[in-house]
Amino acid sequence: MGPGPCVNQMKKIEAIIKPFKLDEVKEALHEVGLQGITVVEAKGFGRQKGHTELYRGAEYVVDFLPKVKIELVCEDGVVDRAVEAITNAARTGRIGDGKIFISSIEEAIRIRTGEKGEAAV
Repeated sequence: MGPGPCVNQMKKIEAIIKPFKLDEVKEALHEVGLQGITVVEAKGFGRQKGHTELYRGAEYVVDFLPKVKIELVCEDGVVDRAVEAITNAARTGRIGDGKIFISSIEEAIRIRTGEKGEAAV
C-alpha cells in the first residue's frame, strides 16, 4: 500500500551560494529549526559566464567560480521558511548570489535504524 493523501510530503532543497555566505545560511536555517544539512564544495557559473582576470599582464577568463551547494530534506510545511532563511542570508545583491532548487523526495531511510519518511530526516 502506498502512502495516503494525509502523509506529509518531503522536499529536497538545494541551494548554490557564495562560499563566504555558508555560515550565515547555516545559522539562519538553525534559527528556523532546521539542523541537518549537507554541504558540498562546488564550482560553476550562471548567466554571467564567470569573469575576466588579469594575470601577469594577460587577460584570461575564469569560467568556473567557487560555490557551495547546500542540500537539506524537510517536510513540505517548512519549505517556505527554509527558502526565506536561505535567500535572506545568502543575498548580497550582486551577480552570482546563486540559485535554490526544490524537488520532491519519494522516500528517506535512516541507515542505522531503518526508520523511513520524516522520522528518518
